[in-house]
Amino acid sequence: MLFNSYEFIFYFLPAVLIGYFLLNYAKQDTAAKIWLVAASLYFYSFWNFNYLYLILASILVNYAIGTYLSNASNLRVKKPVLTVGIVLNVLLLGYYKYTDFFLETINGFVENDYSLLGLMLPLAISFFTFQQIAYLVDSYRMETKGYKIHDYMLFVIFFPQLIAGPIVHHREVMSQFQDSDNRRISMKHISLGLFIFGVGLFKKVMIADTFAVWANDGYARAADLYFVESWIASLSYTFQLYFDFSGYCDMAMGAALLFNIRLPLNFNSPYKALNIQDFWRRWHITLSRFLTEYIYKPLGGNRISPSRTYINIFIIFMISGFWHGAGWTFIIWGALHGVASVIYRWWSRRGYSMPKILGWFITFQFVNMAWVFFRAESVGQALTMLKIMFGFENFILPARVAAVVEQFSGVLLFPERASFYTSMSVGLIVIALAAVIWRPNSFQMMERFKPDGFRLMFILVLFFVSVLQLGKVTEFLYFNF
Repeated sequence: MLFNSYEFIFYFLPAVLIGYFLLNYAKQDTAAKIWLVAASLYFYSFWNFNYLYLILASILVNYAIGTYLSNASNLRVKKPVLTVGIVLNVLLLGYYKYTDFFLETINGFVENDYSLLGLMLPLAISFFTFQQIAYLVDSYRMETKGYKIHDYMLFVIFFPQLIAGPIVHHREVMSQFQDSDNRRISMKHISLGLFIFGVGLFKKVMIADTFAVWANDGYARAADLYFVESWIASLSYTFQLYFDFSGYCDMAMGAALLFNIRLPLNFNSPYKALNIQDFWRRWHITLSRFLTEYIYKPLGGNRISPSRTYINIFIIFMISGFWHGAGWTFIIWGALHGVASVIYRWWSRRGYSMPKILGWFITFQFVNMAWVFFRAESVGQALTMLKIMFGFENFILPARVAAVVEQFSGVLLFPERASFYTSMSVGLIVIALAAVIWRPNSFQMMERFKPDGFRLMFILVLFFVSVLQLGKVTEFLYFNF
């Protein structure tokens, strides 16, 4: 079930909300949690019922292992149990997400013809796997509180954060479900939740899906693009992904607020970043947190030596790339960010600096270039797009630009043919860039939120125009990961 669908907005969400608070008002706290668990399982199975058994099995196994780890005291036994738990999670993720990729790679290198399994990626497997690995590690460290099974299930599958994050930590949400004050309807949270949900819905269906038209068209015919077209296509995807993921984070946070649950910040104006480290403190914040706390620091972090620090940073970004997708394009994307992060760490260690505007420009252009690998269907397509973007192929200017250059230089140029792209696409890119740099983000809007007539009219307009687009159902991009 999609957040941007009639079923979710007008049927599922109101029914679950009403049922939850009715049970809480009847002093049936456990029943209210079970109601949320059942609703979340229905929400998950609405997509593909066959994978309901998979997530239930994963939850039950991890709960059993976590319970043992939190109660056992013999470290010689606990460590192997933790290792088994982590390996089971990684194998489950690896089987569904990476088996065909490995088979394709082997076929390519040794010219075999192993048959691909054609496995369909279970929805949210990357997210609930990392979430449960973190829980196992915390259980090993004796940091969990021995939650009951329905508490643990709610922590894993609470539907606002289930499909595409944020990757929540048990301490962040379970204490909120235990708080008796959160079992009553809060008009402040209802109004704020609806406001942020509406902003996110508008970002998705009106902005991200508009950029998707130009991005999809451009990548579908990458080899035929001309210079300006290639930049419009790449920037369209850069902003499509931004508003798509930002919109999802807003809608997840807004839906959770209706239940008086505040999810962790996962998206904080990443295109305002002045360096690559700053970017990763703003983009998919909870993924960066997981990789830092549960992989980077155990590897030694920055405590051993500068060279070891650089290696650890690179490893983290390779894992991030591989986590995002089973393909060489994602591995290259992760490697690019790893190299950039190592360079920045070396640069900052030596006390070097640069003007903020230059730092922002270099960071944004690097991120845009790296997204080409993230979006492309193959390494060859990505390289073709980049060659055109940097003028090595198909360097033909638009007719108006060519005419101006010819007038002042006397050099005869070939104008670009009629393009699908228009001044509207360029104008929207400029507006989007200005908005993500200078306008307050959703988190800042939440902090400043005061229910009044202006905001009521504002969100009603956003809801109205967004709902009109719900017939054009499109998935969120992070559903693929």
